[in-house]
Amino acid sequence: MSEEQIHVYTLTVEIGRIEGDGLPDNATGAAMMCFCPAKTEAEAVRETVAILKQGGLAPLDVSSYGTLEERLDDGHDISDEEKAMMQRSIDENSVVVAMTSPFFDVG
Repeated sequence: MSEEQIHVYTLTVEIGRIEGDGLPDNATGAAMMCFCPAKTEAEAVRETVAILKQGGLAPLDVSSYGTLEERLDDGHDISDEEKAMMQRSIDENSVVVAMTSPFFDVG
């Protein structure tokens, strides 16, 4: 597998609650923005879900925003920090969790 065949996919993963997940006690779940290097989008989704499950989380749903090139073509504004995290995912051949946003029940 050459590096030219690998793309970094940007994924948002909705996380449910599970004992020991590390989320705040009063959170109802979370969303995680992840970067995953893979040959295909389907592979990126599978790898990300598997890693999050290994980490004791409960992935419920995954949305893909595509590769860096696809996102730029769609007009996304991508910061240098975000590009650096994408490069880190390639360099380390690993899923990088860029951001976690807990959900809270309002009301």
